[in-house]
Order: sequence, then C-alpha cells, then structure tokens
Amino acid sequence: MARTADAAPGLPAAPRAHAAARTRLPGNSLAPGAARRFVRAALADWAGLGPPTPGEVPEFSGQFADDAAVLVNELVTNAVVHAGTAVELLCRLEPGAGPGPAALVIEVSDHHLSRTVRSEPRCAPDERAEYEYGRGLHVVAALAECWGITYRTGRKTVWARLAVHGDEQPGPSRAPCGDLLQRGLRAAEILAPNPHRGPRQHDPDWVDRGALSFLAEASDLLAGQFDEDMIAALAGQLLVPRLADWCAIWLDAWRGPGAAPRLARVWHARESALEVLRATVGKEPPRLPASVGTGPVPVPWPRMAGQPHDGAALAYRLVAGGRPVGVLLLGRAGLMRMPDEVTGLMEDFARRVGLAIGAARQYTRQATISRVLQRGLLPSRVAEIPGVDSALVYQPSNEGVAGGDFYDVFPGAGGRWCFALGDVQGSGPEAAVLTGLARPWLRLLAREGYAVHEVLDRLNQLLMDDATDATDATDATDATEAAEAAVRPAAVESAAPAEPQTRFLSLLYGELVPDAEGRGVRCTLVSAGHPLPLLLRPDGSVRSAAAPQMLLGVVEGARYESETFRMTPGDTLLCVTDGITERRSGPRLLDDGDGLAAVLADCAGLTASGVAARIKQAVYAFAEAPPADDLALLVLRAT
Repeated sequence: MARTADAAPGLPAAPRAHAAARTRLPGNSLAPGAARRFVRAALADWAGLGPPTPGEVPEFSGQFADDAAVLVNELVTNAVVHAGTAVELLCRLEPGAGPGPAALVIEVSDHHLSRTVRSEPRCAPDERAEYEYGRGLHVVAALAECWGITYRTGRKTVWARLAVHGDEQPGPSRAPCGDLLQRGLRAAEILAPNPHRGPRQHDPDWVDRGALSFLAEASDLLAGQFDEDMIAALAGQLLVPRLADWCAIWLDAWRGPGAAPRLARVWHARESALEVLRATVGKEPPRLPASVGTGPVPVPWPRMAGQPHDGAALAYRLVAGGRPVGVLLLGRAGLMRMPDEVTGLMEDFARRVGLAIGAARQYTRQATISRVLQRGLLPSRVAEIPGVDSALVYQPSNEGVAGGDFYDVFPGAGGRWCFALGDVQGSGPEAAVLTGLARPWLRLLAREGYAVHEVLDRLNQLLMDDATDATDATDATDATEAAEAAVRPAAVESAAPAEPQTRFLSLLYGELVPDAEGRGVRCTLVSAGHPLPLLLRPDGSVRSAAAPQMLLGVVEGARYESETFRMTPGDTLLCVTDGITERRSGPRLLDDGDGLAAVLADCAGLTASGVAARIKQAVYAFAEAPPADDLALLVLRAT
C-alpha cells in the first residue's frame, strides 16, 4: 500500500488545509481494515507536521479519528461488497475561512457499477476478523456533514465530508456544502422528513422542485444496475427516509412457473425496526386487483410492536414491458393519507424501478444463455501434458455476451499433444458460431494425423467454404425477398438486405512431443495473424517463438509454414490474445516497446501458474479502467 501526501507551498499558517493522501486497495476482505489504518495514519501525519503556533494545527481528537475510521470503513466495505474491484481511497483536508482546515473529505472509488461479489474471499484465520460487512449508508449519513455519489466513465465515487470544527450536529439535514453538494443531497434536503419544517413539507411547489432532482438521481443509479436484488436495495435506500419511513419490495418469480413472489428488500428509517418490519410484511405477499395499473393502492398499516400504530401505507405495482414484475410497499407514520404530489412522484419512481428490473432480467437471461453457450464452446477441462507444467487464464470482457477468444489443449495423433489459442472476429452470436465451427474442425484435423501447417491449410479452406455457403444462402434469401417485394403495393417498402459478415480468426496452433528421455519437449507451431508467442529461457532472455502469417478465413488457398524448436527443462512458452498485447492506457499499449516481453523476463524461475498470475497482474495494473477486451493466456513450461 502506497501513501502520498502533498501540501500547497507558501501557506505556513495552515499547511494542512490542502493536505491529501491517497492509496489503492485490493477488492477483498482486507481492504476495510487497511483503509481504517490508512486514514488514522494520515491524520497522525498531518497533525504532526504543522507549526507549533497554537490554533494553526488541526487538533484531530480521538473521537474525530474514530468517526473518520468508521466512515472510511463503511465506504470501502460497500465498494468491496458491491463492486469487487480494486478501490481507490483519497483523504484530503479542505481549507476553512480561518486558520486550519474546515473538513476532512473521504472519497472511495470503484470501477464496476453493477458487479457483485460472488464468493467470500479466502484469507488466513487470523485475518478473518478484518472481513466485515458495512452497516450501510445510514452510518455515513449520521456521522458526515454531507455525502454523495459522483459518476464518471467506468468509475463511481462515493464521498463523505466530516467537519473538523463547528457546533452543529452532523446529519442529512445540515446546510448544503458548496460545490460538493450532489443531486442526491438536494433531493434528500428537500424530501427527507424533518419535524422542524412544519406545513411546508406538503407544499406541492416545494415538493415538485425536489422531484426532478430525486428522479434524476434515481434514474442514474437504477440504469447502471443489472442485478434485480441490487435494484431493490437501491430503491429502498432512495425512498427511506426521503419519501417514506419504511418500504418493502416484492418481486414476482420469473425463472419457473408457479413460483411464489419473494420479499427482495425491506428498509426502515430505524435499523432496529428492520427485523420487526420484515416479519410483519413478509407473512404474505400483497395481492393487488388485476384492474389496478401502476397507480397507488391504499393498504392497511402494518401493526408492529414498538412502532407507530397510525400512518398512510401504499402499494404500487411494478411493471416492465406491460407485465407485472413485483410490488412496492411504503408507508409514512403520522399521516392519514399521502399528499397527491407525493403519490404522483412515487408512481414515476415505481415506473423507473419496474423498467430497471425488467432490463436486469433481460440482461440476466442473455448472460445465462451466453454462459451456457460459452461452456459448450470451450473445453470442460484442459489436458495435462506429460513433462509440461501448464496454466490458463480466460476472462471474457462481458459476462452477458459470448466472448471471441477460445482455447484448447488436447491429445493428438501419434503421442502428440496439441494446443490452440484463437481470437474470432467480433463477439456475441456470430463469434460463437465461428468458434463452434473452428474448434471441432481443429480437433478433427489434428487427430487425423495432419502436420501442424497442414492443419491450418485445411482449416483455412473449410472457413472459406463455409463463408461461400453463407454468402450463397444470403443471396438466395435476398432473391426471394425481392420477388415478394415485386408483388407488394408500391407504398410498402422492404428493409435493406443485411450484408453477410466476413468470418475470419487469428489462431496460434502448436504441437508438443515429450522427449522419451525426459529432456524437455519438441514444439512445432504456427501463428496465423495472432500475437506472437514468447519463449522465456531460465536465464531471463526472451524471444519470439514464431513468425507472423496470414489470418485464417481471408485468402483462398493460403499456405502456412510451421516452426520447430526444443524446449529444455525450465523453458516457458507464453501464448496470449490481443486483449493482453493491446491493453490500453491512454495512447500507450501494454506491448509497446516489447512491454510484454519485459514483464515475462521478470518471471524467470516461476512456475506456470506463477507466470500466468504475474502477467494477469501486469495487465490490470497497466491502466485504472478494467480491461475492455477478452483476456486469454496459456503458459506452457517444460519440466
């Protein structure tokens, strides 16, 4: 973990006012504990660097440091749980009107707006105490002067401002904090319950002014989510306590006929009442009349021990694509009925929630189909080659779309072991079709006993023949549509025929033959338009192991030439797709200036798994944004 601190020169009276410290934390169970230690260390550094003049150095009391540690713990934990990526943490002091800083601002950024943690990270037994789930943004709102969310391309930042001096109690109803105020804060200021506002909280004009900001914030948050449970959680946090004291979201089943609705989320302004509310509203799913559209439906106020006995409760049907997807319940204590302007705002909000859930379900269906398709296109297991230590990394860039990269390791004819790493043009169904053709053909040709270069010669011809067949089929379809169009009324226009898509791929294909006396393996390979494989010697030297040749499926009758060399024990062959060599950081690519070879040179002496992990780490560290292309790499090390 690295920390940097900087102070603006020429400000001896308040050197801490512009101090800042930043670090990058891994997206695992150790991040919250590391973040707490980091913020305490930063406060200690800043307090110890100032001049001895009384009143000019910030006095970071034990309580202030504790509050800062709790804030950063909650923000980092939420980022780890809901994103799972590396987390950037920035702590900075804002200048005040007089000597010394006015506030500590904590910013936590992640790089996945919708990704969720799928399994608990592994850690040593003595480290499990660090793994803890956050108590939610209620804690942040209670401690901070204000907080908010900022979105940038591929990046989400949640920030909180903790006042260093001042007599006011922190909380969501404090005055705005200048440029740091976000749309969500404006909505919270206008719509959150506040007993001191009096009748103004029911002023329609006053509510309408906040409605636009509230709906804009809701649209931004919900549109970036592809998990229906995450959408339900966000909806609850947006509603409570801004518009309601509590809410519950039921979602209709969609993965099987006859399944009952499930209670996806319950949220209450007081966390102590959550379980009581869950037990009360979870007894039976709400049944709304079939004639009810998306408008409000009054429902009985739930009787909960220790909670208000009177209030207004409403139910809204959540609809997507004309079909119901769930029901939203909410209530507010102390009201006989909800104001009309609030019920109208809630109907708009419920419509957005329904659409977001519908989009999430469509994405989930597509992602499920893609995963099933991907599993069918890729080998269920990678063969173990005698005398060779191997490791594979495969990571599609988009879980909802079948990737264009593929790999295979399998036994060939005559004691040979074959390996392949390919990259199909494009992604999605077209790429899946070509992968589904290329991999079985490759295995069939290899097991027929053809030499390496002959396998690629014949595979290229098969791809060309398939492209010709696809073009003929498209021409026949176009001719049929043209004949039908000739008898249609002139006012009816037919759509332009789709252009047939060219099918080509890059492929690195090779064979390994283990030495009978255990002195390594003989490797023969061809690189057809693919990033060249790299050979690492035990002394750390690296060279290309093949020459570039033509892509497959481009030129009729193309002929390929293979290269043969011996891999002695300790030699490592690295095969990658262009998702690694063309990993971009601004104008630079990872492989510019033989960058990949330089990374591989530092891997001398590592196992195949160690080399794969080092290369993957270098790919992610090369740029802040996550990889935009599929990643695939195969490491073969002679033992």
